Amino acid sequence: MEAIFQDLKYAARGMAKAPGFTAMVILTLALGMGATTAIFSVVYSVLLQPLPYPDPDRLVSVFEVNRRGTFARLADPNFNDFRDQNHSFVGMAKYNGFVVNVVGPAGPTRTGVSYVTRDFFKVLGVQPVMGRSFAADDAHPGAAPVVLVGARYWKEYLGSAREFSRLNLRIEDRIYSVAGILPEQFEFPAKTDLWVPSELDPENTSRTSHNYSAIGRLRPGVSVTRASADLAAIAERIVQQAAEQNDYLLRSAAAVSMQESMTGRVRSLLYILLGAVGFLLLVACANAANFLLAQASRRGRELAIRNALGAGRGRLMGQFIAETLLLSGLSCVAGIAIAIGLLRALLALAPADLPRLSEVTISWPVLGFTAGISLLAAIGLGITTAVRATSGSSGGSLIEGGRGSIGTQRSERVGRAIVAAQLAMTLVLLTGAGLLGRSLLRVLSVDPGFRTDHVVAMDLELQESADGKAQGMPVLRARRSQLVNRLIQRLHTIPGVQQVAAVNAVPMDGGLPDGMFLAVTPQENPKDFKEYSALAKQISRRGTADFCAASPEYLQALGIPLVSGRFFDQRDTFNASHAAVITESLARARWPHQDPIGQTIQFGNMDGDLKLLTIVGIAGDTHEYGLEQPERPTVYVNFLQRPRSIFSVVMHSDMDTAQLTSAARAIAHDEVPDVAPRFRTFRQIYATSLGSRRFNLTLVGVFALTALLLAIGGVYGVVAYNVAQRTQEIGVRMALGARNADVLGLILRQGLTTTLIGVAIGIGGSFVTARAIQSLLFGVTATDPLTFAGVALLLVCVAGLACYVPARRATDVDPMVALRSE
Repeated sequence: MEAIFQDLKYAARGMAKAPGFTAMVILTLALGMGATTAIFSVVYSVLLQPLPYPDPDRLVSVFEVNRRGTFARLADPNFNDFRDQNHSFVGMAKYNGFVVNVVGPAGPTRTGVSYVTRDFFKVLGVQPVMGRSFAADDAHPGAAPVVLVGARYWKEYLGSAREFSRLNLRIEDRIYSVAGILPEQFEFPAKTDLWVPSELDPENTSRTSHNYSAIGRLRPGVSVTRASADLAAIAERIVQQAAEQNDYLLRSAAAVSMQESMTGRVRSLLYILLGAVGFLLLVACANAANFLLAQASRRGRELAIRNALGAGRGRLMGQFIAETLLLSGLSCVAGIAIAIGLLRALLALAPADLPRLSEVTISWPVLGFTAGISLLAAIGLGITTAVRATSGSSGGSLIEGGRGSIGTQRSERVGRAIVAAQLAMTLVLLTGAGLLGRSLLRVLSVDPGFRTDHVVAMDLELQESADGKAQGMPVLRARRSQLVNRLIQRLHTIPGVQQVAAVNAVPMDGGLPDGMFLAVTPQENPKDFKEYSALAKQISRRGTADFCAASPEYLQALGIPLVSGRFFDQRDTFNASHAAVITESLARARWPHQDPIGQTIQFGNMDGDLKLLTIVGIAGDTHEYGLEQPERPTVYVNFLQRPRSIFSVVMHSDMDTAQLTSAARAIAHDEVPDVAPRFRTFRQIYATSLGSRRFNLTLVGVFALTALLLAIGGVYGVVAYNVAQRTQEIGVRMALGARNADVLGLILRQGLTTTLIGVAIGIGGSFVTARAIQSLLFGVTATDPLTFAGVALLLVCVAGLACYVPARRATDVDPMVALRSE
């Protein structure tokens, strides 16, 4: 133990004598460890850390499996059968979340509200920290409405009131009393602040309306596989007995680990980022190894003397390991400080849909991981340096005296091998960044089909009383149409506003519903949904499309081209015959050899309105679900004929966004005072749709750039060190007639040979690793030759420049001074 303390003391003294060397090693390792710690904290918090519920391994998500073999949400009757007939679960619950208008003591807000069944919190094992959870008396039609409130909403909008039972919140058309406050860390589903019983409303009896997600808690000892088989057997019985036999009826059912269902879509991405930062850490370690080897080479005479005085090889190796332990320990501390800053930046850049984002932190397991990689780095660097430093003879070093070199040629070879490895790993990172960058450029080259500049969306939700709903849907729709039309007309009066339109969901927001329409003649138009279901059995009538309710001027506001016919105008009043406009892709698919204008369709299953739709125009296609998704067939209906309570108003204007939103907010408050509007520019919506791709490219690009700087520093350091070690040789060559160009070529050849070896290895490695990011690419292949050639050329050029600087200095050596230097 005393020897260890002596080694550490001696190491500290040596580090103090070489502050420049010490700072470079610590900074290099700290950068690698800090970046690795930041990424691992995300990987651990999202993928590895158990869900914050009791026995989380018994929690599963339940899905229907559709005819395409993909997972779908559950229809109400199907959920009831799964819950009542299974033998694998102690409990099941369903939920569905929306952002709705909530009016409370602090005024109206747009708030995330989830409608959940009574056992939802029992299944999760979560209890309110104050008040109570839902009871049986809360969960049936006609019950007194109660709400459970998240801690954030309680603090921000309810003032942390202890007497919360007296507080009321109006959510849509009901007044809810607050029953309890949920724990601070609870947030499921994501971005939910309020939870209400879904049983207050009647269930949808259709087995093809997939409105709810579901979770379940397995019985002890029951596996996920067994639970899936249980659900599949129930699904088979449902299919056999169902009256609705169409494409939207489930085909099977499955259970998936709840953690996997939440995080599975980002698993490969996060592991790819962890692998990328791992390469950066290896490049940093390689750089540190070269620093340490160079420093050890300079200490050759000192080590030889200590060896001659009786210090064995093991004792000398212990000294080097003590030094690297101390250096790595300081790097670990500095790396954690760097990781804290990097993590803040990373969370700010992370796409909003990254699951469990609120749980990401540098926790004790993460710190343990950092300490582990620090220890491994210390041992690896210590052993590498010690073996190389103690492999020479003590006599040789004593004779060499001032030369201070132990196995100089071997050290040079080791240094060049490390640099080649650095360059290879750097090339792998650069190739990944290049492929992601090329993919982003390809995505950005896709025309979304609508304008993204000078358009602002105002999201609204109309508050409709129970009395108003009791008068029936025709009256309610008429009132909605009048209000929305009046709102549009008033927004038109804002100076600088060119077009205004209402729409049920803006592009790239994932909000357009899709469904099955029917091609019918006016004589065949169904009078009720029983007749509709009978017609729907005829496959030749069916078509599938997105359903978009938009008012006149929508196409003009977004710059969507009208291909033929017309869009909605003053002829399409609320009581007039209902008009529809379809997109080009739908026209080609459903009416390939005829003009669809004048054709009639029925799409009442989407909004409950069975009025016949007459196609009056064809519009251009748009990328509603993102630039990387194909254009989808869409049916536009007139929002003023078929209005919705939740919608957006889009405004095309050249005026300042802040001024426009201020004026629009005042008008909205005047027309619907209890509604909190949300404003977004289309540029923001467009940027959000690219968030994940920009996030991936930014991180991998930063890692690649950092690795490039470290690798080039390594090339420069090794070449400069070799030039210094060969000063006498260079002097002899020049004294014997070597020209400057000969010396320059000699040094450059050695440096570029090392570079080309590293590049060749890196290209081979990139062919292997690039396939891992194939799922993240768009419009380019994992073996894109332009990317491979471009990054290889970049690395060779930059490394060549790093070689040239010390090589150029070598030509300035005075032969006489060089000969006397030894």
